[in-house]
Order: sequence, then structure tokens, then C-alpha cells
Amino acid sequence: MRLLVLGGTAWVGREVAAQARDGGHEVVCAARGTSGSVADGVRLVVVDRDDAHGLDGLARERWDAVVDLTRQPGHARSAATALRQAAAHYVLVSTVSVYAAGGTDESTPLLEPLDADVLSAPEQYGAAKAACEAHVAEAFDERCALVRPGLIAGPGDHTDRTGYWPWRFARPAAGDGRVLVPDADDHACQVIDVRDLAGWLVSVAADRLGGSFDAVGTASTFGEHLDVARGVAGHDGALVAADGAWLAGRDVTPWAGPRSLPLWTGDRAEAAGFLARTAERARAAGLTTRPLDVTYADTLAWERQREQPVPRRAGLPDDVERELLAALA
Repeated sequence: MRLLVLGGTAWVGREVAAQARDGGHEVVCAARGTSGSVADGVRLVVVDRDDAHGLDGLARERWDAVVDLTRQPGHARSAATALRQAAAHYVLVSTVSVYAAGGTDESTPLLEPLDADVLSAPEQYGAAKAACEAHVAEAFDERCALVRPGLIAGPGDHTDRTGYWPWRFARPAAGDGRVLVPDADDHACQVIDVRDLAGWLVSVAADRLGGSFDAVGTASTFGEHLDVARGVAGHDGALVAADGAWLAGRDVTPWAGPRSLPLWTGDRAEAAGFLARTAERARAAGLTTRPLDVTYADTLAWERQREQPVPRRAGLPDDVERELLAALA
């Protein structure tokens, strides 16, 4: 197939383009090119999607499928409109954050779509993606797939969320090997390996599958994720658990970001619905996911060979963790 990837120079899009190339497809990535390079053997067309006519040249070509990773409603609308006649099929990479609350499958009600072209605050992310879905569905109708991944994990995770725990267990901040964790073993936790997601997106495009799909890994608990991360890191030190109120009082945040304990959902009860999807529809359509220990082992190997960011985008700095451990003691 002839595949157009709108994006393709950052983590997920680059993996999609690389797997499509490896599958023998002709791949073109349309991007500004500021987030990185395209994979070898993939052609980059420099495009600024803020330009109303940025996709005009690509719209004069023929595409078997498009994969779009945008989170900006205006970009989704303009691309779907421009490529409606040029592309046989359209795959939008959306998110499970489009759901309003609760539920475990695609029948869950969606958020009200964002009534704006530009996502201007992080809390608008789900509504912005819902608007992207609406624009694509309006233009392509049954010729589109709306793929809703959960938290994406694996090598290349520049958010530092899924790499934090195997990395922390491999190199504890405390000299005696203790590691600080939230007291949240039973909280829901669910990830999908970027390689599994990308490979399935290529299949969705090639097979022209239509409809909405939750693309997630196996539902599990935060405690199970910690156990797997410890195992791949070979950690045998003590876990020091602190409750959420104690951590919040010391400015430790859940989920992601500076001074955080990643993947922990804190007191966000609504998060359980976003981290316990069944993915039955996607699995029936061919989605397969690798074991969590493989994802974490490969992520740790990537962490060990990359230049470590200072500070990391998620997790506790070593000195902060040592201070908190001392306070608990």
C-alpha cells in the first residue's frame, strides 16, 4: 500500500512508519521535521499543518491510507477535508481519554468535543481528541478507523513514565537499595507497547478496518507493574510505601511530570475506567500484545543506552527520593 503518515518523526509515528516500511509498503511522512528524523527508507515531505494550504500538494496524489497522530482539532478537520478524495482510508490515532467516565469498552459515552481548533491546556486533551474524531468521521464516514490507545509504553518513551520504574529499580537512589513507592498496589494500571500499537495501526490501514477500537494491553494493577519492573531490573532491596496523603503533603504528584511517582493514579477514582479497558474489539480485529516483562526489559535496555535527561520528565530526582526516604524513616 501507499501510506501517508501525518507526523512520523516523533516516537509513535516514527515506529508506525518504520513498521510499514518493513512490511514492504511505500511510506511518506508529512511533518515539520522539528521533532526528529524519519526512519531510514521513508520519505519526508516538510509540511506545516498550521498553513491552510499545507497539504494541497499531497492531496493531489493518491493514497491507500492515511495515519494521523494529531491532537489539534483544526489539523484533523483540515487534513480530513483535504484528503477526503485522495485517500481510500483514514486512521486517526486517538486516545481512551475521549471517554467521559466509567465503562470498559467502546460503548462508553464520549466527552463533548472541544469547540476550538487548538488544544490550549492539558486538561482539554480528551475533548480535543474527541473533536478530532468527529472531524475525521464526518469527512470519511465508514472509511475511517478511530483507534484509541491507552498509556503507551516501551523503548523510546520520552515522557519517562514507563521507563521510570525499571530505571529506578536498576539504580536505587538510596545506598541500601530502598525504593519509595506509593501505597497503591491495587490501583488499575494498563499499558500498550509502542511496537504492538504501531504494527496493528499498519494492519488497520492495510486492511481498511472501520470503526472505533480501544488499543490497550492487558488490564492489571499498579502492584503487578512494580513487581515486573523489579524483576527485569534485578532489584532485591526494600520497597518503602507511603500513602497518598503523605506524598501529596510533600508535593509528590501522581501519574507523570516533575517530582512524580509515574503510573500511580493518586486519588483520581475516574482513572480506573481509563486503565481497565477490555480491548475485545481490537483483539478480535488482530491486535496482539507482548508480555509486560518484555516491554519493561526492552525499555530498561533503552534507558541504559540513552543519554539520560536532566531532569527527567517524570519521576523523583535522586536527592528528592533520599530526602523523602529519610523523612519516612
